[in-house]
Amino acid sequence: MSLQSTLVTVRSTTPHAAPHPEPHKALPGQAVHRPSVLLDCDQGHDDAAAIAVAAAYTDVVAITTVSGNAPIEQTTHNALLIAAMYGLAVPIAKGAARPLAGDARHAPTIHGISGLDGPAHPPVTTAVVDASAVEVILDASHRVSGLWIVATGPLTNIATALRQDPTLAGRVAGISLMGGSSGFGNWSAAAEFNIWADPEAADIVFRSGANLYMVGLNATHQVLVEQHHVDDLMNVGTPRAVFMAELYTFFRASYLDAFGMPGAPLHDPCAVLAVSHPHLFDFRPRHVVIETHGIHTRGMTLVDERGWGMGEPANTMVAYDPAADDILRLVHNAASV
Repeated sequence: MSLQSTLVTVRSTTPHAAPHPEPHKALPGQAVHRPSVLLDCDQGHDDAAAIAVAAAYTDVVAITTVSGNAPIEQTTHNALLIAAMYGLAVPIAKGAARPLAGDARHAPTIHGISGLDGPAHPPVTTAVVDASAVEVILDASHRVSGLWIVATGPLTNIATALRQDPTLAGRVAGISLMGGSSGFGNWSAAAEFNIWADPEAADIVFRSGANLYMVGLNATHQVLVEQHHVDDLMNVGTPRAVFMAELYTFFRASYLDAFGMPGAPLHDPCAVLAVSHPHLFDFRPRHVVIETHGIHTRGMTLVDERGWGMGEPANTMVAYDPAADDILRLVHNAASV
């Protein structure tokens, strides 16, 4: 089967907005535009919420998977499951099983062995396309005008695509990624998991010249799922809402055990909403570099916060001060339909 016939559902579209989202152009709860997105994910609990949010507020053209929260076979299985659950009949392609350098790293203490521990899983009846994640990313970037890549896992697939075709950086509208932080880490004192899992890939992406939007821990740790959010979903009672509530229950318990946090951060939906609802964040231009060699800081996103004209020109729009209540309301609405 040819790549073109495999990806028949990836269609050309007209961009809905300029490549750089402009904040403060809509009331809370309204989408500024409905962008075309390709989701690149390591399907865990918050990735599931990201798929629900993308289905509700964007035009999803494809999903690609990467090793991260769980091994690649499991993250791919989970992506097929959640995409079908939320009615996304789009190409899903399996991506990288390991980072560009070193061994694969996973997060079973947070997401469980399956990557989606908590609820019982319905059977998966769909399959991946006969094309690699990199092929799907590059093909979609040619087919879909104004395409945003939304990355919620390690950046291995995207870095590999950029290595094969560096013009990808200028052809897409942008790359919105959940990863990094302007301050603290989670998998180490300095590094957030997605960047820590493949720093070499992140380095390629951040040096690519693409229009980058980084939604890191400094923002996502303000968007916490608490018990009343679980209760609200249970009260909705739809199969999707109950499934997501059970995911949240496991996710919250994991964060309490691992980090002592009473709520679980909804990291990945924020990277989607950064494109569809950018007014819910305060984006500031910053120069960001990836530490690939530090003994204690490997995987760190070093964000230049100096405000007096020193340092390199900004290469990233970094998210600050999320409108957490509005974000959580949008996620709830998307997850419970």
